Amino acid sequence: MTRPFEVLGLPTSSELTDDDVRSAWRRIAAATHPDREDGGDPAAFAAAAAAYTLLRTAAGRHEALADISEPGGGSVAGGPVPRSTWLASAAATAGWRIRHGRPARLGMRLLAAAASGAVAVLAVGWQPASAAVLTGALTWLLLTGPHDLASPR
Repeated sequence: MTRPFEVLGLPTSSELTDDDVRSAWRRIAAATHPDREDGGDPAAFAAAAAAYTLLRTAAGRHEALADISEPGGGSVAGGPVPRSTWLASAAATAGWRIRHGRPARLGMRLLAAAASGAVAVLAVGWQPASAAVLTGALTWLLLTGPHDLASPR
């Protein structure tokens, strides 16, 4: 999708309210709805519906703004990137994705995974079942954690 703020004709701002987004959506929907006598503009209506779905809440607007922002750090132009530069860039991008995503929620997921592993080991000692619980907690963290990171740019 193109930038959702542009689709709804809104400024790219964190100061928008739910009412601002709702009124922009209604204006676009009325002008482009496929049930209009002239057939409307189904493609524009679909784009506006997707943009409204993303921007209708403050959390959604925050995520859209994080997607639009450029991460710090870059790459070396003109040839292969040296390993040390790639690692530094990857670390900067990872830090940016955590800071601009949902760091508190990601921290809570990490804490829950660590706590479940610690409880398993403390309750029964180190046994094959403890390894299975640790593996399950790590798998859960790896599958759910990326949802709390900002999209890479």
